[in-house]
Amino acid sequence: MANEVTVPARFAIEVRDLTYQLQNGVPLLARLYRPIGAAGSAGKGNRPFPALIDVHGGAWAMGDRLNNAPLDEALAKSGIVVLAIDFRMPPEWRYPASIADVNLATRWLKAHADEFGSRRELVGGLGTSSGGHQLLLSVLRPEEPRYAALPLAEAPAEDAQLPYIVLCWPISDPLARYRMVKEKGNTRLVDAHDAYWPSEAAMEEGNPQRILERGEAAGLPPAIVVQGTGDDNVTPDMADRFAAAYCDRGGRLTLHKFDGQPHTFVMRDPASDASRRATELIRDFVLACAS
Repeated sequence: MANEVTVPARFAIEVRDLTYQLQNGVPLLARLYRPIGAAGSAGKGNRPFPALIDVHGGAWAMGDRLNNAPLDEALAKSGIVVLAIDFRMPPEWRYPASIADVNLATRWLKAHADEFGSRRELVGGLGTSSGGHQLLLSVLRPEEPRYAALPLAEAPAEDAQLPYIVLCWPISDPLARYRMVKEKGNTRLVDAHDAYWPSEAAMEEGNPQRILERGEAAGLPPAIVVQGTGDDNVTPDMADRFAAAYCDRGGRLTLHKFDGQPHTFVMRDPASDASRRATELIRDFVLACAS
């Protein structure tokens, strides 16, 4: 029970892995969390459900589709389809390969949404930490040729635009974070940056904060940001700066701060009151956007 977020289970769920693409014959997997009926019943539930493409964190170079399992399960039990994806990572792959995977997975979920009890127009995004950064790049630049480079044979005209997004402790300014961890001597995160990014110039180019400031965003869907005030993995002002820039460019974003909470607090302690409240905020935002 300590590994579960204590939100009410409104639906029974199915959990299974599937392949959403092949890279040189090697499958890239996703874990599907799908509501299948009201809790305690064998029915099909209240379709269509909203759906989320989930992009995990791990400093671009670590982790997998299971990183956010406590949050994903809680959201699915609340009536939200979640597709948590693996994507290409260092040392073999660097920026922007993973963004192309996120872009493709977004299009794939939209094309297959009906199969999972959702609809393409109800598909949004969830990104945590560096996954928030990668989701943001795909959303802010959905038609960028490097990001949209992977074809989707079954739906070649599908796009990666999303009608709403959830960002949990996102690395919205990777260059500022890189300089911070270098100054602190955090070699683990410095090495992860260096493994993923070719240069500081690339961190400047693929930088959601700077994309907003330069006026380059192609779309600004409604968004929420969940951020702990005890998070030492981001600069103290990162979430505030991003929220201000997003709203200055005409986007609608609500920043929710959680006093004293560290980076990835929902996954660190799923049973905490803060994790429950954050999950309820995410649940309510997604259900409202999809209503």
